Amino acid sequence: MISIRIDGSVWFQNYIAKLQIYWRKSVLLYFKLGTRSQQANNMDEKARILQLRKELHQHNYNYYILNAPTITDQEFDMLMHELMDLERKHPEMADANSPSVRVGSDLSQDFVQVEHTTPMLSLGNTYSRTDVEDFYNRIREGLQCEPFEICCEQKFDGLSISLIYENYKLVRAVTRGDGVRGDDVTANVKTIRTIPLQLPEDCGCPANFEIRGEVLMPWQSFEKLNAEREAREEQLFANPRNAASGTLKSKSSAVVAHRHLDAYLYYVMGDSIHEPTHFGRLAKARQWGFKVSGHVKLAHSVDEIFEYIDYWDVHRRELPVATDGIVLKVNSLQQQQHLGFTAKSPRWAIAYKFKAERACTTLREVTYQVGRTGAITPVANMDPVLLAGTIVKRASLHNEDIIKQLDLHIGDHVYLEKAGEIIPQIVGVNTEARQQTGEALGPKVSFITHCPECGSPLVRYPGEAATYCPNDTACPPQLKGRIEHFISRDAMNIESLGPETVDAYFERGLIHDVADLYQLKVQDLWGEDGTKARSANKIIEGIEESKKVPFERVLFALGIRFVGKVVAKGIARHFKSMEALFKASIDDLLACDGVGEVIASSVRTFLREERNITLIKRLSEAGVQMCIEEKEMASTLLAGMTIVISGTFEQHSREEYKKIIEDNGGKNATSISKKTSFILAGEGMGPSKREKAEKLGIPIINETEFLAKLEV
Repeated sequence: MISIRIDGSVWFQNYIAKLQIYWRKSVLLYFKLGTRSQQANNMDEKARILQLRKELHQHNYNYYILNAPTITDQEFDMLMHELMDLERKHPEMADANSPSVRVGSDLSQDFVQVEHTTPMLSLGNTYSRTDVEDFYNRIREGLQCEPFEICCEQKFDGLSISLIYENYKLVRAVTRGDGVRGDDVTANVKTIRTIPLQLPEDCGCPANFEIRGEVLMPWQSFEKLNAEREAREEQLFANPRNAASGTLKSKSSAVVAHRHLDAYLYYVMGDSIHEPTHFGRLAKARQWGFKVSGHVKLAHSVDEIFEYIDYWDVHRRELPVATDGIVLKVNSLQQQQHLGFTAKSPRWAIAYKFKAERACTTLREVTYQVGRTGAITPVANMDPVLLAGTIVKRASLHNEDIIKQLDLHIGDHVYLEKAGEIIPQIVGVNTEARQQTGEALGPKVSFITHCPECGSPLVRYPGEAATYCPNDTACPPQLKGRIEHFISRDAMNIESLGPETVDAYFERGLIHDVADLYQLKVQDLWGEDGTKARSANKIIEGIEESKKVPFERVLFALGIRFVGKVVAKGIARHFKSMEALFKASIDDLLACDGVGEVIASSVRTFLREERNITLIKRLSEAGVQMCIEEKEMASTLLAGMTIVISGTFEQHSREEYKKIIEDNGGKNATSISKKTSFILAGEGMGPSKREKAEKLGIPIINETEFLAKLEV
């Protein structure tokens, strides 16, 4: 037998050596792959930071400059929190211009920028009750368990404003802007009746101080404004905040006054104010004559804070203005100072924001409406759903771009919110439900190419979001829409006629345009059996009575694009007659208060179209007012004069004086120029206006002298 001996020790050593080599290679490969993965992850996060910054800058621009946000506040805050988390993770990506370290800007090139004496910082905000608890605990730790109170107040959804008072007079009003500088909107703010122009010296306030707050548009004013814009087929404001912002940035203070803004003040500043608490300063501001919320409450625990939050989450809809959350502030000013600030916000305050009420339903159909200007409005028709207390089954989709952005399909499960808690709108699509339901997805919603009423190819003009039917001479909804606008209360006010009656007469071929109304006879309307003779007589009487409507309302009734009631009144008072208006150049129109290039071009185009010339001629021949008659004026003592009113008065209000000026042939202006004839100055005339008047050599007369001049 042959015996073979294996040297085990040698074999085992070779095996271990090979194993070690394999292990080293594996470890190296693992770390190599891991490093690559980490590098890739880091690269993805860095790219995300850049992407988020770009998106948030755009959203800030949409919100503050365009007043046309494309995402909800909650969605914006989520993106901001994601960015801040990533930036903390990657300090090497620090950027002084990042949206996370800047306050959103509402600066406008149309206004002078003024630097704030103290920066207007934004508040940190949250939608989480846990964050509120964390905030409370941080305050307690920061104060080392020292007793403290939290001042709870409503978060008003408007435009932040800083008011500067000197010698008891309002001298400057500045928007927040970028937190360091803001727009000087003093002239516009002075039209807000709830903001005192001059404070009584015996009210207890210091002569010089600053007070900050929020300029708002009340629900009532908002609804009225949107109704007016809808009648003119202009884009509706999404919510009162955007409406307030757009209004306050108007170049015409007359427009601002017409829209009836409001203001709530909530932060008093000044070294000479000897009141150690925020709550106490609010009480003093109320005593001085400022509008301060009457629902401020002091909380001494987290539970009391949540009681306040829960109450106003339900009852906020009862308030006359929009609120979107609750602001929590440490009450003691000394404790506020101790807690200090971050680069962006105070450590002693936070805003808890209410979540927008949202509902989900199914899209069944998209239909299209044609307005009087030919604008095509897509409308989503959905399964009925309860949203913010009302049943919603229709929502405007506004325009083609919105439809493309949402990527809608028939049968989609869509999310609904009420913009400003009034207007239902689709804010998103549950794309996951497309696979989960197992239902066959319907066709993609595409904007129509032809008018649903007359079949004309649609057009979209450069720079406009809306799409139009150009067939304004034969498209029935446009023709009927213009007639309905003409007879409306703010226009010719023919109350005996209504949309249904107009529709019936149109279908019968009795009327095709507004001039046809004045050719109607009683016998045309009462029918063969004479049973409608009474209502027919009433309609004819109403049409006849409309011939007495003043020229300014006739001008509005014509439905010239972009010419609302206020603008129509200004144009009528400026030119006095339709004849003069026909002769007006673009420059002549621009010289009229409240008229910009867009309005001037629209008026000029309207009055150059042959069919409109013929229409106005027919209306004039029928007896409709085409000029301001002398009998409408008390006198012509101020004819050809342009007058600026400044300050406050004893015998008449500013509005009454404006009417007196117009009734006597004069023209009101909001700003001083070489064309100004004189200034009617009351108490508290602005120093800048006085300085400019003196520089231009423009006479300044007081209330007594003015009334004596007119012998009123």
